[in-house]
Amino acid sequence: MAIQEFIAYLSLEKNYSEHTVLAYKNDLQAFLSFCSAHYDGADIVHIDYVVIRSWIVRLSESGISNRSINRKIASLKAYYRFLQKIGDITVNPLARHKALKTSKKLEIPFSETEMEAVLSAMGYTDDFEGKRDQLMIHLLYATGMRRAELINLKLGDVDFGSKSIKVLGKRNKERIIPLLSSLKPYFLAYLNERKKIEITEGNTTLFISKQGNKIYETLVYRVINKYFSDVSSKVKKSPHILRHTFATHLLNEGADLNSVKELLGHSSLASTQVYTHNSIAELKKVHAFAHPRANKE
Repeated sequence: MAIQEFIAYLSLEKNYSEHTVLAYKNDLQAFLSFCSAHYDGADIVHIDYVVIRSWIVRLSESGISNRSINRKIASLKAYYRFLQKIGDITVNPLARHKALKTSKKLEIPFSETEMEAVLSAMGYTDDFEGKRDQLMIHLLYATGMRRAELINLKLGDVDFGSKSIKVLGKRNKERIIPLLSSLKPYFLAYLNERKKIEITEGNTTLFISKQGNKIYETLVYRVINKYFSDVSSKVKKSPHILRHTFATHLLNEGADLNSVKELLGHSSLASTQVYTHNSIAELKKVHAFAHPRANKE
C-alpha cells in the first residue's frame, strides 16, 4: 500500500522530524483500521471519497475536534499526493475536500511583569537542576526557540565569541540566533554543574537530566509549568507560550515582522502574523491614551 515508502519519503526526502513522521504514520494506520473494520479491508490506495467522508463523520461523532480531524485528513491528503507523485494513482480523492471550520485559538502570552517575576525569581535551587531550569527559561524567552529545538541543542551550538547560538529547526533547517550577553553567567553556572554529572556515553546535548541523559518534551513542559504557576493564573503555561511571549514582546517594542519571522524560523510571514494580535492590542492602548480625540476616562 506504499505506506512504508511514504514514511521513508517523509523522513529522507522531506526531512520531517521523528515526531511528525510518527503522527503521519499513526493517522494512516487509523484510517487503515477504519477501512478494515467497516469496508472489508478496502484498498486505501484506490479509495473513494465517500469512504473518507464516512471516516470524518465517525471521528466527529467520537468527539474529536475539527482541528484534530483536519490534521488527520491533511496526513491522508499528503499520502495521496505521494501516490500521484510515484504514479500509483492519477486523481487525489481529497483534491476537492474542504477543511472543517475551526475556531481560532487565542494564545495569551505572559506579561512582562510575569516574565520578570520568573526570570528574577529566587526559587531556583542552588544545584544542577536549579541552574539548568533557570538557563532553560532564560534561553527560551531570549531566543523564542521551539521546545524540540531546545532539547536537541548541542554543546558546540553555543558560541560565546560571536554571541550566537545555532538552532536546528523544522525539516533540519539551521538558523543562527543572537545570544544576549546577559545569558552568559547562567550558561557558565549551568555548565559548571553539568560537569559534575555522569553523562551517558555519546551524549553531547546541552541540556541533560540529572541521570546524564538527553532531556525530553515532558520534562521541559514540567519545568515551565512549575515556575510560571507561581506567578501566573493563565490556564496554559507551556514552552510554546514562552515562544509566543518572545514574539509578542518583540513586536510590542517595535521589531518588524520580517525580523521576528527569521528569529522564529518560520518559512512564511503568515505563520508569524498570528502573533500580531497582541501587538495590535498594545497599539490600541497607546492610541487610546495618546490621541487627542480619544476618551481618556
